[in-house]
Amino acid sequence: MLRLGTRGSPLALVQANLVRHALIAAHGWDADEIEVVPIRTTGDRVQDRPLAEIGGKALWTKELDRALLAGDIDLAVHSMKDVETIRPATIAIAAMLPREDVRDRLIGAPAIASLPQGARIGTSSPRRAAQMRRIRQDLAIVALRGNVDTRIAKVAAGEADATLLAAAGLERLGRPEVGAPIPLETMLPAPSQGAVGIEVRADDAATRALVAAIGDRITERCVFAERALLAALSADCHSPVAALATIEDGRLRLRAELLTRDGSESVTADRELGAPEDAAKVARELLDAASPALRGLFGH
Repeated sequence: MLRLGTRGSPLALVQANLVRHALIAAHGWDADEIEVVPIRTTGDRVQDRPLAEIGGKALWTKELDRALLAGDIDLAVHSMKDVETIRPATIAIAAMLPREDVRDRLIGAPAIASLPQGARIGTSSPRRAAQMRRIRQDLAIVALRGNVDTRIAKVAAGEADATLLAAAGLERLGRPEVGAPIPLETMLPAPSQGAVGIEVRADDAATRALVAAIGDRITERCVFAERALLAALSADCHSPVAALATIEDGRLRLRAELLTRDGSESVTADRELGAPEDAAKVARELLDAASPALRGLFGH
């Protein structure tokens, strides 16, 4: 039996079961050959502070990493946008499921333009906060964390006038009607948004091969390009960065944006890449075009 580790949130469990069903279908296994093992993470426990203040993306992964390396689980399922750019050499990304809708959705209003003057936008994402401020300098950003239902409930209770959620998560939860999709031309997503990844121990060749069978090569190529951009930028959870790689006519295209936290300054790039690792060149181009203040947000 394979033990599949996951966070315990409703969305995480849905994603874990997507992986479980894909493995069962790919290998013709019986349903009881994969056990889903929920693991409570620090990110799930601490909901009253932005991730950037209390440890960043590792808060979603460190307990799963520990269980994986200890042999308590055989694979771990993650939302790829929550996975740190630099991973331990002992852990390998074995596969990614086909990516879903990469856009953000606005909850609480039909469009950004229809938000009232001075509306309070609930988000703890530096990227979303900076993009909203760039579009509407009058908007006020208030910290808002929690799973999908928690954030929707906080808006309904008046803690914020609106919030932003990933379209892919809403669709996986069976709620495609919730919120208004924001066009990519208005807001590029977070790197890796909409992608589900599976990690295994790097030295576990057998499990790695089993998991690789369900990988979507287009998603993997695009997400690895976005992660290569982040690595070259030295971006962390404090860095407002958006990026989206796509395959168009067989060619790899990368769009990216760096912003100051208040959205007053941004630099963008839109380039065709020969390979995912070429994203490092786009990172250098963006940093060269940025002011010292903006460059400083990315460790340069």
